[in-house]
Amino acid sequence: MEIQTFPSEIVFFDLETTVPNKTGQHFHILEFGAIIVCPRKLEELESFTTLIQPKDISVVSLRSSRSDGITRAKVREAPSFEDVAEKIYGLLHGRIWAGHNIRRFDCVRIKEAFAEIGKAAPEPSGIIDSLGLLSDKFGKRAGNMKMASLAAYFGLGVQKHRSLDDVRMNLEVLKHCATVLFLESTLPNQLEGQWQSSSKIMTRSRSNKQIAPRAMPYSKGGSLGKMTQNVKNLLSKAQGNQALQNLIKHSHSLLR
Repeated sequence: MEIQTFPSEIVFFDLETTVPNKTGQHFHILEFGAIIVCPRKLEELESFTTLIQPKDISVVSLRSSRSDGITRAKVREAPSFEDVAEKIYGLLHGRIWAGHNIRRFDCVRIKEAFAEIGKAAPEPSGIIDSLGLLSDKFGKRAGNMKMASLAAYFGLGVQKHRSLDDVRMNLEVLKHCATVLFLESTLPNQLEGQWQSSSKIMTRSRSNKQIAPRAMPYSKGGSLGKMTQNVKNLLSKAQGNQALQNLIKHSHSLLR
């Protein structure tokens, strides 16, 4: 039976996997999550998530460092990848794939998983990798390009590292970044320089637990207040400017 494709729909997806601790070890998929999004309205049309039991359950940690993390007990009764492969194929095949760092990680893991069960892997009609896209267009104003940093920058909460939560966060981050870039491109003289300035604060490095400086999206000397005042001035001007009013209304609709 031929599977229907939807080349104009976007599917945001994310995988949670084991983390190999030795060279040559494989990644094992522990969770798949996806949302199908209408590209015209950015509305969620469908969602799906499932835990996945690897063939060797001993590769899954008994405990997780995260409060809602994936443990061996949680995947013990979960379906195997082969059990959910048809559903995953139907969600992914023929749609535009979107996600954070999916080109180098998630796309590769999906192909490996289908190859392991001897079935053809789904193919995208296009790929939107938000890591590459935002690195090019948005820059490192959030400190780095990790999803957790981008979400914190916009006040979207803490990344949970669970597939369905992460894909929804990914979509919201893209909406926020798109709105900022849209504002900058429309009013570059008033806004662009304010978003781009940066300064250093002290954060703890995960690798050596040392205190290290990290760039932040505002500079010293009250420029955050200056930026706020500039935005207030723009809003004041918008009262008599229909184009600006339409722009602000459009930005609000994106962030609802």
